[in-house]
Amino acid sequence: MPRRQGYALLIALVAGTAALAAAVAFAGSLLFSGSGARPRQITAPDPRSVARTPAAPAHSTGLWAATWTAAPIDGVTDSSDGSALNRRTIRNVVHTSIGGDAARITLSNLFGTRPLVVDHATVSSRPVTFRGSRTVTVPAGGRTVSDPVAVPVAADSDLVVTLRTPTAEGPVTVHERSHQTSYVDTAWGSRRTEDWRYLTAVDVHTTTAAGTIAVIGDSLTAGTGSTLDTNSRWPDVLADRLRGRYGVANAGIAGNRLLRDGTGVRATARFERDVLDVAGVKTVIVALGINDVQRPPQETDPQRIADGLRSLTQRAHARGLRVVGATLMPYEGYRSWTPASDGVRERVNALIRAGGVFDHVIDFDAAARDPFRPTRLRAAYDSGDHLHLNDAGYRLLGSLVDLPALVREQPRSDQL
Repeated sequence: MPRRQGYALLIALVAGTAALAAAVAFAGSLLFSGSGARPRQITAPDPRSVARTPAAPAHSTGLWAATWTAAPIDGVTDSSDGSALNRRTIRNVVHTSIGGDAARITLSNLFGTRPLVVDHATVSSRPVTFRGSRTVTVPAGGRTVSDPVAVPVAADSDLVVTLRTPTAEGPVTVHERSHQTSYVDTAWGSRRTEDWRYLTAVDVHTTTAAGTIAVIGDSLTAGTGSTLDTNSRWPDVLADRLRGRYGVANAGIAGNRLLRDGTGVRATARFERDVLDVAGVKTVIVALGINDVQRPPQETDPQRIADGLRSLTQRAHARGLRVVGATLMPYEGYRSWTPASDGVRERVNALIRAGGVFDHVIDFDAAARDPFRPTRLRAAYDSGDHLHLNDAGYRLLGSLVDLPALVREQPRSDQL
């Protein structure tokens, strides 16, 4: 399915016969467990087979794995239209990485201050239930996982998850600046938005994928500088290269930091929720640290950043997960750049390259820097602000990930 989706596709996705959808959904509840608990994961395949053969054996009964995620960032006032906040329908448009024969969704009210009521939810027009009910109440600060719904989900395609909130009053838990157009319908009509509302994960039941790669990062992972509605973030490029054998769950937040709260909760605090709890996670990719270096208050001790990154690796090892990490790219020309802060960045990179921080290193810095002025990005990859990349730059980053290195034998938790 093409990456760019037109209005006709969106209308088709949210259309359908309600009676037939309900029957299919009921059948799905008989075929799959309705529990929100994460199922047991299957063993990763021989890494040498990643580029050649399907990841799961033909006799596999399958597993649940995330095809898409978004990290909740903040609680916002949704609109200045007053009563337009009520009786609202949200059409979250998300892009899948892997396909499956059933789906389930996770709703978050993390930043809400009162219960969130959702009285109608669909995936591609198929009704979704929560413990058998069409209506669910998510407590303030909580989240909930739906029952499975028997709906075919295609890999590398746009999926519409519709939610209706009859008495929503906010704050609304959102992932802002998604680089994807979604829609909010109110009494005043439909309006576009680049925020994903309440929806934080779509899992699929798959017999062809072996699990999911979870990526935690900042704006360079979230895709700042990429073209709207083209799914050009570097984790999207990685998902294309994996060809449905592994899902890719993007937990990037623009402005996020490793050691301090900033835009979104600091990565060391959100790591379990946004990464370790991802359905079917097998490997973690970490691309963090540049905002600790360049955003005030700037971190001046490179060892503290390296130690923070190492702590994420140790926590992932305790879950039996492999960790791949990236070096920090240059940003001379950006408003916050100074020679001193760039020196911190280079020392962090030296610690990463020396080993002992990650199981495997992707050298984003070496690939993206200008060879004649290594404190700057190559002009061909620069979005224009000298910190964020353009589509060509994100294609480069996605191409750098060594696919066999993602699924090598998992380290013991005491190796670091």
